[in-house]
Amino acid sequence: MPASEVSAEAIAARLSAVGLATRVEERDDCTAVEAEISESLSADSWRKVLEAVAEADRFGLLAPSSNGRTLWAVVRKTVPTTGDVGGPDHQR
Repeated sequence: MPASEVSAEAIAARLSAVGLATRVEERDDCTAVEAEISESLSADSWRKVLEAVAEADRFGLLAPSSNGRTLWAVVRKTVPTTGDVGGPDHQR
């Protein structure tokens, strides 16, 4: 199992331990984890969620409408080049 998949599965397990249903998907350049976040997630659970996704290379929260929020995290399969560290907004 690739290291990115192992890391993504570990993140997914930590999110599941908080009570979130997760999806793990292999992509060409990364392994992605997604979870639906309810409005009623406690502050303690949010702390655990943020600690889990902090292990990813990138993460974010999509809230396109009032019917839900999707947390996402990705673990890259390869080490990024210096110009891509931190994403496009943080290029050197």
